[in-house]
Amino acid sequence: MESDLARREEQMWRSDRDVEVSGEERSRVEKGKARRGDSDEEGELKSDGEGRGGGGGKEMRSESTGRNGRVEGRVDEDDDGREKKSVGRYGQNGDEGCRGGDRHVEDEDDRRDRRRRNSDEEDDRRERRRRNSDEEDDRRKRRRWNSDEEDDRRDRRRRKDDEDDRRARRREDKRLDDEDKRDRRHKDERDDERSRRNRRVEENGRDHRADKDKDGNRKKVEELEAPRKAVVQDGSVNNEANLGRSGGVYIPPFKLARMMKEVEDKSSVEYQRLTWDALRKSINGLVNKVNATNIKNIIPELFAENLIRGRGLFCRSCMKSQMASPGFTDVFAALVAVVNTKFPEVGELILKRIVLQLKRAYKRNDKPQLLAAVKFIAHLVNQQVADEIIALELLTLLLENPTDDSVEVAVGFVTECGSILQDLSPKGLHGIFERFRGILHEGEIDKRVQFLIEGLFAIRKAKFQGHPAVRPELDLVEQEEQITHEISLTDDADAEISLDIFKVDPNFVENEKRYETVKKSILGEDSDDEGSDGSEDDDDDDDGDDEDESDEEDEEKMRIQDETETNLVNLRRTIYLTIMSSVDFEEAGHKLLKIKLEPGQEMELCIMILECCSQERTYLRYYGLLGQRFCMINKIHQENFETCFKQQYSMIHRLETNKLRNVAKFFAHLLGTDALPWHVLAYIRLTEEDTTSSSRIFIKILFQELSEHLGIRLLNERLSDPTMQDSFESIFPKDNVKNMRFSINFFTSIGLGGITENLREHLKNIPRTIMQQQKPESDSDDESGSSSDSDSAATSSESETDSSSSESDHKKRRRRR
Repeated sequence: MESDLARREEQMWRSDRDVEVSGEERSRVEKGKARRGDSDEEGELKSDGEGRGGGGGKEMRSESTGRNGRVEGRVDEDDDGREKKSVGRYGQNGDEGCRGGDRHVEDEDDRRDRRRRNSDEEDDRRERRRRNSDEEDDRRKRRRWNSDEEDDRRDRRRRKDDEDDRRARRREDKRLDDEDKRDRRHKDERDDERSRRNRRVEENGRDHRADKDKDGNRKKVEELEAPRKAVVQDGSVNNEANLGRSGGVYIPPFKLARMMKEVEDKSSVEYQRLTWDALRKSINGLVNKVNATNIKNIIPELFAENLIRGRGLFCRSCMKSQMASPGFTDVFAALVAVVNTKFPEVGELILKRIVLQLKRAYKRNDKPQLLAAVKFIAHLVNQQVADEIIALELLTLLLENPTDDSVEVAVGFVTECGSILQDLSPKGLHGIFERFRGILHEGEIDKRVQFLIEGLFAIRKAKFQGHPAVRPELDLVEQEEQITHEISLTDDADAEISLDIFKVDPNFVENEKRYETVKKSILGEDSDDEGSDGSEDDDDDDDGDDEDESDEEDEEKMRIQDETETNLVNLRRTIYLTIMSSVDFEEAGHKLLKIKLEPGQEMELCIMILECCSQERTYLRYYGLLGQRFCMINKIHQENFETCFKQQYSMIHRLETNKLRNVAKFFAHLLGTDALPWHVLAYIRLTEEDTTSSSRIFIKILFQELSEHLGIRLLNERLSDPTMQDSFESIFPKDNVKNMRFSINFFTSIGLGGITENLREHLKNIPRTIMQQQKPESDSDDESGSSSDSDSAATSSESETDSSSSESDHKKRRRRR
C-alpha cells in the first residue's frame, strides 16, 4: 500500500502538466502521508537502538520513509570503520525528495484554488451584468409605461377638448337655428300681414273700379302697384312699405316699359319702384350670361346701368351666380375687378359680404358654401381686388386645427391662388407649405387628404403650371389702375343688406342725371349718339329697315371663325381613338360610320386612316380592309382615297422608308381588290427625270404587292387592257427610246420583267415602222428616195446597233447578278 502511494507521488512530481485531482484522491494522499510519518518515526527509533547495540563493519540495509514516500538506502563501512555516504532512491537524500514532492502538490493546489477563485469571480461578474441588464430592462419598461400614460393623458385631454368644441359648436348651431327660426317666423308673419293687406286693397279696388275709369293709365298703374305703394304719413315714408321686397304681380318687360313712359312724375314712388325692378332684372340678366368670351361686350352694358344705386343688387347677383356655377368664379372675379376700377365701393362691398359668408359657413360647418366663398376670395386675390394678407389669414385659420375638410379647403385655396402668392409673399407661402408638411408627417388625417397634399407639393414643384393666376382672356385691368382693398378676417364688416331692397330716393332725378355724366365719362359720347340714332330710326320705318339689313350684313361679316381648328382636332382625335380601340375592321367601320361628319369632312376620315396605317411599325392588313370597306360603301370615299394617292405620291420624298412601305402596300391592297380604280396610276410617270429614289421605291413596292395579290399573269392582263392604255402610258412610255429602256430596265431589275413584253415588242418594231413610213417618200422622188434610203439604212443600222447594244448590256447586267 505504501509502495503504491509512493509511486503515485513520484509520477505527480515528475509531470509538468496541470492535473485535476479529485477529492477522494486528495484524502487518500493525506492519509498515506500520516501513515508514512508514523513509520518514519518508528524507523528512526529502531535504527538508533540498533546502532547503539550492534557492531560496526557490517553492511546494513536501512529503510527510511520520508514525508511523501519510502526511501531505501545502504550504509557501507570501510576498513577504517567510517560510515560512507548513503545514497537514497530519489537523490542524495530521501527527505529532500519528499519535500520537493510536497511543494509541487501544494503548488498544484494553489493553482487550482486560483482557478476556482477566478471562475467564481467570473461567475460573480456575469451575475452582476445580468442584474444590471435586468435593471436596465426594468427602467425601459418604466419609461415605456410612463410614455404610454402620457399619451393616454394627452388623448384624454384632446378628446375632452374635441368634446368641448363639439358641444360649443352644437350650442352655437342651436342658437343660430333658433335665430333663423325666429327670423323665418317673423318673416312669415310679415308676409301674412302683407298678403292680408293686399287682399283688402284688391277687394276695395274691385268695388271702386267703375269709378276710376276716367283716370286712365294712371289709375291702372296705381292699381297694379297698390300692393307695393308706399304710405306717406306726416311727410315721412312708411318704412314697412319701403323696405319690403319688390315682389308682387309679374309685369312683362314691354308692359313695364310702356308703364314707365306713361308715368308723368319721374320722381314719384311708383316710377322709382318701376326703375328699381328694371335695374334688378337688367343686372341679373347681364351677370347670368357673362362668360370669358363675351365679358368685353357685357362690361359696357353693365356700366350703362346705375351701379351706384344698384351696387347691392350687383353684389348679391354675383355671389348667387358664383354659388350656382363655381366653375365661372374667375369670370365673375374679372367682372368685379373691372367694376372695382371705376367704383371701388362696389368691390369693397362684395369683399365684405364674401368674408361674412365665409365666417358664417365656417361656424356652421357648411362645406359647399365655404368652398364657394374661399374660391371667390382666391380669384379676387388673383385679380388684386383683395390683399394677400386675407389669403394668409384664411390659410392660418384653416390649418390651425386641421381636419379632413379644412385641409381639403386649404389645398383647393392654395391651388387657385398659389401662383400669385409665390410672387407677392414667398415667405408666407413657404410657411404655409411647412405647415402642410407637418400635417402630412403627423398622419392624423385621411389618406385621401394626404394624397391631396402630396399633389399640391407636386404642383408647387412645377411652379403652378396649369394653374395661372389670371387667364389671358380675363386679364382686363392694368396693374396701375387696380385698387386693392385691405380687409382682415378679424374686422367687423357691415354687409349693408338694406342696399338690396327698394328705398325711396328724394333726390332721384338729380342722382340719375349725375350718373349719366359718370356713364359718359366711362363709356364716352357714343352711347348718346347711339340713343339719338335709335330714336330717329323709330320715327322713320324705311330707315329702320335699311338699318336692320345693314346690321344683318355686319353680323355676317363679324361672324366668328374658328381659326384654331378645335373642332377638326377633336374630330381627328375621335377617329384615331375609334380606329385604335376596335378589334377588327368591321367593328371599326361600324363605329366610324356612326360619327356625324359635316359636309366636306369625309376627306379627314380617309386621311386619318392613311396616317394611322403609316404610323405602324409594319403594314397591317386591318387598314387595307378598312379602306376597302369605305370605298365599297360610298363613292365619295373612293374619290377621296384617289386624291390621297395623288397627294401622297407628290410628297413621297418626305416620307421615311417605313412609312413609304406601309403607304405603298395600303394602296396596292386597294388596287388589287378593285376598291380603287386603276386609272390612278396615270399620276405616276416612270422616267429617269420624273422619278426620285423615294418614288422608285414606292413604285417597286406597289407593283411587287400587286403581283403577290394578283399573280404575274393576271397583272399583265390588267396592264395590257386596251381600254386602260391611256392611264398606263406614263408607266410604260412609248414616246422616247430612252424612256422605254428605262421602264424596261426598272421592271426587270425588280423581278417583274414579264409585264414589259409589250413594251419590248414595241421597242423592237421601231426601226420597221420608221422604214414603212419612209417608203412612200422614196417612190415619189428618187433622189430624195436614195438619200432617204441611205438615211433610213443608217438609222436602221443605228437602231439595230442600239437595240443590240441594249440587249448586250442587259445580258451583261444579268451575268453580273
